[in-house]
Amino acid sequence: MYRVFESLDELVQILEQAYGVPMTSNCVVPRNDMLALLDELRNALPVELDDAQDVLDRQDAILAGAQERADQTIADADRDAQDMVARAQEDSDGMLAEAQQRSTSMVAQAEDRAARTVEDARAEAERLVAQGNQSYDRAVAEGQAEQERLVSESEVVRRADDEAHRIVETAHAESSRLRRECDDFVDEKLSQFEESLTGILRTVGSDRQALRRGAGASGRGEEDYNAYRAQR
Repeated sequence: MYRVFESLDELVQILEQAYGVPMTSNCVVPRNDMLALLDELRNALPVELDDAQDVLDRQDAILAGAQERADQTIADADRDAQDMVARAQEDSDGMLAEAQQRSTSMVAQAEDRAARTVEDARAEAERLVAQGNQSYDRAVAEGQAEQERLVSESEVVRRADDEAHRIVETAHAESSRLRRECDDFVDEKLSQFEESLTGILRTVGSDRQALRRGAGASGRGEEDYNAYRAQR
C-alpha cells in the first residue's frame, strides 16, 4: 500500500515538471515512464480492491443467495424448533407421568411409614404407661412399707422413751429412798453419838468435880467411850 502512494507522488512530480504546450493547458510527458509508473501502481493495488469490486459486481447474486440461505435457515430453524418443542412436550409428558407415578409411590410409602410410626408410638406409649403404672405401684408399696416401718420405729421409740422415763423415775425414787434411809441412818448414828457424848460429857463433868473434891475419877467416861465405839 505504501508503494501506491510513492507511485502517485512520482506521477504528480512528472506532471508538474512536464513541458507545457504553448497556448494550451496540455503538457508533454514521457510515455514510457508514465506507463511504467501506472503498471507499478496497478501491481501495488491490494488484492482486496479486486475482491471488493467482484463483490460489488455480484451484489445482487450475493444478496439473493443470502436471502435464500436466510429463508432456508429460518425454515430449518422453524422445523428444528417444532421438533424440539415436540420432543420437549413428549419429554415433559413423560417426566410428568413419571413424577406423578413417583409422587403416588412416595405418598403411599409416606402413609405406610406414618402408619408404622403411629403404631410404634402407640405401642411405646402403652409400654411407658404400663411401666409408669408399675413404677407407681412399686413406689406406693415402698411408701407404705416405709410408712409402716417408720410407724413401727416410732412405736419402738415411744416405748423406749416411756421405759427410759420409767427407769429415770424409778432411779429418782430409789435415790430418794436411799437418801432418806441414809439420812435416817446418819440421824440415828448422830443421835446415838449425841447420847454417848452427853454421857461422856456428864461423866467428864462428874470426874472433874470429883477431882476438885479430891475423890478421884470414877472411870465412867472410858466406859461410855467404849460403849460408843461398840455401837459404831
